[in-house]
Amino acid sequence: MDVPLLVWTFTIAGIAGLLLFDFVFHVRQAHIPTLAEAARWSAVYVGIAILFGIGTWIFGGTTMGAEYFAGYVTEKALSVDNLFVFLIIMTSFKVPRADQQKVLLFGIVFSLIARTGFIFLGAALINSFAWVFYLFGLILLITAGNLLKPEGEDSHTADNIMVRLARKLFHTGDTYDGDKLFTVRDGTRVMTPMLLVMVAIAGTDLLFALDSIPAIFGLTQNVFIVFTATAFSLLGLRQLYFLIDGLLDRLIYLSYGLAAILALIGVKLVLHAMHENNVPFINDGRPVPVTEMGTGLSLSLILGILTVTILASIFSAKGRAQNAVSAARRHATEYLEIENDLVRREEIYAKLVGEIEVIKSLPEKYRARVREEEKLMALLYRARDTHAADSYAER
Repeated sequence: MDVPLLVWTFTIAGIAGLLLFDFVFHVRQAHIPTLAEAARWSAVYVGIAILFGIGTWIFGGTTMGAEYFAGYVTEKALSVDNLFVFLIIMTSFKVPRADQQKVLLFGIVFSLIARTGFIFLGAALINSFAWVFYLFGLILLITAGNLLKPEGEDSHTADNIMVRLARKLFHTGDTYDGDKLFTVRDGTRVMTPMLLVMVAIAGTDLLFALDSIPAIFGLTQNVFIVFTATAFSLLGLRQLYFLIDGLLDRLIYLSYGLAAILALIGVKLVLHAMHENNVPFINDGRPVPVTEMGTGLSLSLILGILTVTILASIFSAKGRAQNAVSAARRHATEYLEIENDLVRREEIYAKLVGEIEVIKSLPEKYRARVREEEKLMALLYRARDTHAADSYAER
């Protein structure tokens, strides 16, 4: 179905307006969003995406509506996985909590621009070369295999090639000045770490697009649906980050669920490529008679996989243990090295104490693993001793 230019215009204007609204009313003034604020605005953005999908279903038909929701759910799931990498990057650069919103919004805008470019490039390739479906399918199957590999917390690095290049080209300072990108130190204009964080986020966004765009093209070749499903999955990602921050580490089986989804879409792409085949060395360049996977079935399987993955993660003892350990590590680092506000430091330490109590209540096999992590134990002891010294000094 061809989408009129007027619809494209209003859609793009609406998305740009939502991003501008987000910046003016939420991000321009640095602050730490409350849980209620994050929940409220996450619900608003998800509601807007669902209403858009219903409108697509009504005016574009059942197939178009199902393709939108399948694409939106898949891209949203991939976005949640991306949030974990954003968390690692901001922890690595010791970004103050109140200033993380600006980094996230920049990441969302850059990601949207980058993926839009990939979308139109992918559409042009698909229209010109049918074998691209084979390539996209192979990319997704390889990505699915990589997601099954065990990863530690340090498996993603914030020091990517773009960051290393920026460090060489610009004079970089070591301290933040609010959320400013540049500041003056000893009479010299220097780049703050905030700009390096944004460069790191931009670099990872480009990598994310390599599996994100083939995945959604595996569900629909309608460029309007690909664009809108991708855009609405990114909108509200900033609020979602603060809403599920405490659950990110607990979704231990998310990578397995995403691997299953990407493998499913990869197979769907290969089947479609075989059905449309014109590659000379495959069946003499003739289409291969195979059964393709319908959009309704794809959507049902994606929702089922995500439901099982999330429930298994949340209710597993391993998930509870990993969440407590990762949160304790993050809050100890934030208490010792990032946050300077005394009230905020007390709040962080209270959370840290609660997480340590959770760790103490874990089964012995998990507590033994924690005791074996020397760096973590040293970090927790240092946080405890620092808090005791600060409390003594206040008296």
